[in-house]
Amino acid sequence: MEKKRVRLTVAYDGTNYHGWQVQDNGITIEEVLNKCLTGLLGEPIQVIGASRTDSGVHALGNIAVFDTVNPMPAGKISYALNQRLPEDIRVQKSEEVPPDWHPRHCGSRKTYEYRIYRAEFPMPVKRFYSYFVYRPIDVGRVREAAAYLEGEHDFKSFCQAGAQVESTVRTLYWLQVEEQGQDLVIRVCGNGFLYNMVRIIVGTLLEAGLGKREPDEIPGILEALDRSAAGPTAPACGLTLVKYEFT
Repeated sequence: MEKKRVRLTVAYDGTNYHGWQVQDNGITIEEVLNKCLTGLLGEPIQVIGASRTDSGVHALGNIAVFDTVNPMPAGKISYALNQRLPEDIRVQKSEEVPPDWHPRHCGSRKTYEYRIYRAEFPMPVKRFYSYFVYRPIDVGRVREAAAYLEGEHDFKSFCQAGAQVESTVRTLYWLQVEEQGQDLVIRVCGNGFLYNMVRIIVGTLLEAGLGKREPDEIPGILEALDRSAAGPTAPACGLTLVKYEFT
C-alpha cells in the first residue's frame, strides 16, 4: 500500500493536559492523538507537532503531521478522528501534504494571544482562559514597553533558563495590546518563539503596566541576555496559540 502524509490542524483546551509533547508525568495532547489515530487507522501512528505548547496552554490551530498506509482519504480522517477524541480536543482540518513536508522545516508565522482579566474579584468561568489581575494596569505603559520588542532581537532574556536551542534570535512581526471590556489582550506574531517566551514577555509588560519598571527598560533587558533581567513568567492559562501560517 502506498504511504501518504497527512496534516492535521488541531484545536484544544489545554487545561487537563501536561502540554503537547509525550512525557512520563501526565497525559498530553500528542499522546491522545497517537492513541486515537492508531485505533482509527489500525497501524502504529506517531504524530509530529509543529509547536510544543506547555502544560495548560490552549490552541485554536496547532499543526501535526503523520504518515499512514490506510486508504481512508485524508480529508475524511478529521471526521472519523473527532468521533474518538475527547471533547477538549478537536481536529479542525485534515489534508494530504507532500511526503517530505515537515512543519518544523519550513518558514512559518505563529500568532499567540494572552488574556488578562482585570477586576476586583476573579470570574470563575474565565479562570482557565485568562490571568486574573486585580490591580489597575496602565495600558499606555504596556503598549509603550511592547513597542521595544518588535523586530529582530536576541530574546535570551525572555527564554526559560536551561532551554536547549541553537539560537535565541527571533523576529516579532507585531505585538498588539487591545482592551476588550475587562479583558486586556496581548497578541504577538513572530517567526518562532523560545521556551516560555510569550509568558515571560507578558510578565515583563505587566510589570511596566503596574509601575514596577519603566517601559524604556526593555532595550536593556534584551541587551542583558539574562533571564533574571526580565519579569516573571505569566501563568499558562491565559495563553492560546491562535494561528499557524506557513510561508
